[in-house]
Amino acid sequence: MALSWRSWLANEGSKHLFLFFWLSLNVWLFGKTFLLYNQGLQYYYLHQMLGLGLCISRASASVLNLNCCLVLLPMCRVLLAFLRGSQKVASKKTRRLLDKSKTFHVTCGVTICIFSVLHVAAHLVNALNFSENYNEEFVTLNAANYRGEVSQLSFLMSLLVPGLTGVIMVLVLFLMCTASTYAIRVSNYDIFWYTHNLFFVFYMLLMLHVSGGVLKYQTNLEEHPPGCFNPNKTLRQNLTVPKASEELFPDYTTEPFPEDPPVPEPFVQNSFMRVCSEEPKFQSHFPETWFWISGPLCLYCVERLYRYIRSNKPVTITSVISHPSNVLEVRMVKDDFEARPGQYVILHCPRVSALESHPFTLTMCPTDTKATFGVHLKVVGDWTERFRDLLLLHSNQDREILPIFQQRRYPKLYVDGPFGSPFEESLNYEVSLCVAGGIGVTPFASVLNTLLDGWKCYKLRRLYFIWVCRDIESFRWFADLLCMLHNKLWQENRPDYINIQLYLSQTDGIQKIIGEKYQALNSRLLIGRPRWKLLFDDIAKCNRRKTIGVFCCGPNKISKILHKLSNSSNSYGTRFEYNKESFS
Repeated sequence: MALSWRSWLANEGSKHLFLFFWLSLNVWLFGKTFLLYNQGLQYYYLHQMLGLGLCISRASASVLNLNCCLVLLPMCRVLLAFLRGSQKVASKKTRRLLDKSKTFHVTCGVTICIFSVLHVAAHLVNALNFSENYNEEFVTLNAANYRGEVSQLSFLMSLLVPGLTGVIMVLVLFLMCTASTYAIRVSNYDIFWYTHNLFFVFYMLLMLHVSGGVLKYQTNLEEHPPGCFNPNKTLRQNLTVPKASEELFPDYTTEPFPEDPPVPEPFVQNSFMRVCSEEPKFQSHFPETWFWISGPLCLYCVERLYRYIRSNKPVTITSVISHPSNVLEVRMVKDDFEARPGQYVILHCPRVSALESHPFTLTMCPTDTKATFGVHLKVVGDWTERFRDLLLLHSNQDREILPIFQQRRYPKLYVDGPFGSPFEESLNYEVSLCVAGGIGVTPFASVLNTLLDGWKCYKLRRLYFIWVCRDIESFRWFADLLCMLHNKLWQENRPDYINIQLYLSQTDGIQKIIGEKYQALNSRLLIGRPRWKLLFDDIAKCNRRKTIGVFCCGPNKISKILHKLSNSSNSYGTRFEYNKESFS
């Protein structure tokens, strides 16, 4: 169990430590703000009027400020790619923590939704208390004009800025959250894309929302300690009114001066009561949300501007290849484009969609000898279908390579990136296990292409490559690449450098990849699904006391199995470090 615990710490320790720090920060901020509004002297009269609703609304607002600040940082892709590629982040654990950026973004988003509901509920209670607990003594503290105004339209109009912006923000947040669910993202990615870009509207409304100035605090605590005794006011209330004045003011009644005026409990100390010299003065809060979100929002906007400028020039498409099983390969060149194996880019084609763009992993990276880079995309939705129809002259052809002189036939295509991913680390382990499911092979294709150009300059000395597909035709996407790499390693007397296992999960009988040149792959083609436990035990046995990087790009079911096995113990002292593809 000791090894299992060490494996868990290696795979999950840094992530859970960071989440614990984030959670502690949220709890501390909520508690600190709650106590401030519950016990702070400057909020004494406001708390008397609003009660618990004041504390909860302000405490939840503090948590919202923090998470509205943090939710943008994981979306700064250029910054994350820079940190991953720079020598300043030398630790593997820290770089792997950057791979959880999407998870952290979702976590912050869910937190914003939860505390928004709490914030709205608390302010509904505050609106009721403003009306029912109207303070006739300190009129400037009130949001209502008179007691019982909550049912009147004039009261709602007095809260127009915070009220209206709050309602619109809730609607925007509801659209963004519901459209972010897995079912909608899979069935109609366009809805997710367009609604998620409403975040800019949300942030603009958020800045207006805090400018209402409804909640006020006391500014003259020295001259008027909350709940203090005001002798001038009491004296005025107990002056004897002449009889003539009583006739002029029949509604005025006098009361005897109280022998023992009531004293607020918190301000009675050692039989001493503080006396105030003036009436309390109240002032609206200066909005604090600006301090929280201005930095990350400016950083994100600057990055988006930089990405727009960087990707403003269209690429030159050199060839388009239609592969079996609805897979399209696009090869292109671009001036000064550099990328590392495992990175991904975002493609934008205005003729397909004016605003929509999609991420695709690079399957071929530019090198010193060739400037070409490429992507493989599976045609599974509206965007990819329209993109395919625009690229292929004859969509029913199985394969078509178009030369550069026919460039005018292609639509304009813009490439944003590259951006970092976990698979950049696959060459930084001495031993790596790469598991792909179907089209999930794309990030490993760039790694294989890089090894084909030369493997001796990398730390990697053994690669286990597992590829699971449903149909035999899918293996032809990269069959040529696998065969060339296999032959190259045999010629260099390193046949053990790569261990290729191909699994055909659905078949009616024995099949093979057609073609004599694929004989090396046919001998590595297995029917059925991998027996993951035996596979891990065998790899651990052959690599005793080593650290193996595990990389997965495929269905969640496979990912969960590999994740669990990476955290489990073995008797060979081998440690597995788990990594998973996650577009951010």
